[in-house]
Amino acid sequence: MNTPSGGYRYTVAAIDGDRHDPAVELSSRRTGMSFQRTRMSTDRTLMSVMRTSISLISFGFTIGQFFEHLRTSKILAEGSHAPRNFGVALVGLGIAMLVLGIVYHLHYMRTLRAEREAMAREGLIHGETPYPVSMTLLVATVMLLLGVLAIISMTAHIGPFD
Repeated sequence: MNTPSGGYRYTVAAIDGDRHDPAVELSSRRTGMSFQRTRMSTDRTLMSVMRTSISLISFGFTIGQFFEHLRTSKILAEGSHAPRNFGVALVGLGIAMLVLGIVYHLHYMRTLRAEREAMAREGLIHGETPYPVSMTLLVATVMLLLGVLAIISMTAHIGPFD
């Protein structure tokens, strides 16, 4: 709509007076659903990071424990620390990867929530339902704690996995 100053005044697109435009309403709902699909895609990305980091952590822990068992059984020489160091390196790499995945997930979700809230304030989408806490993020945090316990167990020989 034109204003006396020659500029435009924007109104909520779905409501113009008493009329509701079904096409705009449908578009608004599609945009809202695209935010949900993006959120689920971000969860899937974090699950991929979790899968890879868990593989690294478990493989490194297994290598470390296997060669530690060989050393205590006197099958392997006492002075050899290379297999244990390799296992610790794999566990450390898995932990670092998981930390970076969690940080990326938190940053991206914060940005996505802010964009969604801005669009809801402008009336471009319906934003009645809040974003729930990501269960994937909670599981990733638990896996991070288990990875930290595993590396502590491997290096200091204390903890639940020793």
